[in-house]
Amino acid sequence: MEYSICSLLSYTLLYSSVARFSPGIVCASGSGRTKTGHSKKLQHQQLPKNLRLRRRTEILPDSFPVLHRVEETNLEEGQSPDLDSGSDFDSFSDNGENIVWKPDEIEAISSLFRGRIPQKPGKLNRERPLPLPLPHKIRPLGFPTSKKLVRTHISRSLRQPLCNLLYKNPEFLIKLAREIRGLPPESNVSAVLNQWSHYLRKGSLSLTIKELGDMGLPNRALHVFSWAQEHPHLFPDDRILASTIEVLAAANELKMPFDLDKFVTLSSRTVYEAVVKGYIKGGNVGLAWRLLSTAIEVKRTLDPSVYAKLILELGKNPDKHELVLPLLEELANRDDLKLTQQDCTAIMKVCIRMGKFDIVEALYDWFKHSGIPPSVVMYTTLIHSRYTEGRYREAMAIVWEMEASNCLLDLPAYRVLIKLFVALNDLSRVSRYYSKLGESGFSPTWDIYRSVIEMYMDSGRVARCRQICRDAEMAGFKLDKHIKEQLF
Repeated sequence: MEYSICSLLSYTLLYSSVARFSPGIVCASGSGRTKTGHSKKLQHQQLPKNLRLRRRTEILPDSFPVLHRVEETNLEEGQSPDLDSGSDFDSFSDNGENIVWKPDEIEAISSLFRGRIPQKPGKLNRERPLPLPLPHKIRPLGFPTSKKLVRTHISRSLRQPLCNLLYKNPEFLIKLAREIRGLPPESNVSAVLNQWSHYLRKGSLSLTIKELGDMGLPNRALHVFSWAQEHPHLFPDDRILASTIEVLAAANELKMPFDLDKFVTLSSRTVYEAVVKGYIKGGNVGLAWRLLSTAIEVKRTLDPSVYAKLILELGKNPDKHELVLPLLEELANRDDLKLTQQDCTAIMKVCIRMGKFDIVEALYDWFKHSGIPPSVVMYTTLIHSRYTEGRYREAMAIVWEMEASNCLLDLPAYRVLIKLFVALNDLSRVSRYYSKLGESGFSPTWDIYRSVIEMYMDSGRVARCRQICRDAEMAGFKLDKHIKEQLF
């Protein structure tokens, strides 16, 4: 069955009776009247300019036209085609010749009005290529600014009152100490502190008092303490009292009572530790040792860092090494011993000077089992302990352990390691670590130059030995006479 296209009218040609859609195709109007393409001219009303000169083609109607069979080739005006005829579809071309439309051609034309043409089977979900990067889009983007206030520690602190931001701010408290230092000698500290009294709390002025002590102004620190006693919201406070006592004890301006047992019983732990720390800082080690001995006798527990500071000061004087042993025994008897890595290393160094190598090993094992990785200073201290004791092979085990932990070596570490390798007569390691010393940016000391020169002289490498001697002379060191006699 062959069909033709009919009833396709645009809204702009409502009054026209026949419209030719394409050569040879006749479309019937709503009134049923038809005209040939070249017999008569279309009679239409005058259209507006925007419809006569269209910028784009017309939009197809929502409803598709109905296909009818056309039997007669010549349709006169007022006649309608016989849609029930079974003959082939004929139409007129521009030359007046008969054109027969084949079924596949009619199907192709009809498919134009059915909507979207179905795609060929294949990859339906194809991936589109990414657009080319634009310069303003390939720049590293920063974090987006949130429109809402993020409730972080900074945002919470900014919304706090001013007194909460100042009373424990180190910069503000140190600034107070500098302003007090700048006062004339006859002026009182109240000239600076009165304007900030509303912003201070208990314990605030402890840092200011310590800063005045470091500036060498113990009298001003005492004046600040006296001013704080007049304000009930600042005193009584053990922190201000302890800071003042520590400053006065360091300046040797604190009078100690004769009855130390009573003083130990009545004073708080913070105040008692401040007195001991002050005397240690001021160099009065004998009085500090008396205070600690009294605390041990009455079984008063103090912080281990106080013992470590006193042991370090006593270890500097060989005549007072016997005073260190009671303090070490007190620390060893504690079940809940807590020492920082710095304090533990300081005690190990004192024990090396005293020849107590077993205590050094015990401290290293205790600290290692505490779960904190040792630093390069602790490794160096233990290597030096075993080197001093003459256990060179056991010291190499610590060297391998330190290399496995990827510790960055400092200059004292290089000094101890080169001494150990010279004692082991290991020229390859001496040469390698001497080169690493220069690559790390350190300048060798005289004992390093002397050890390396002696090592190369014993091995017979005179040229290399002379080169190191020139480096030592350029660094400002003066060579020994026996070295010059052997080389030059």
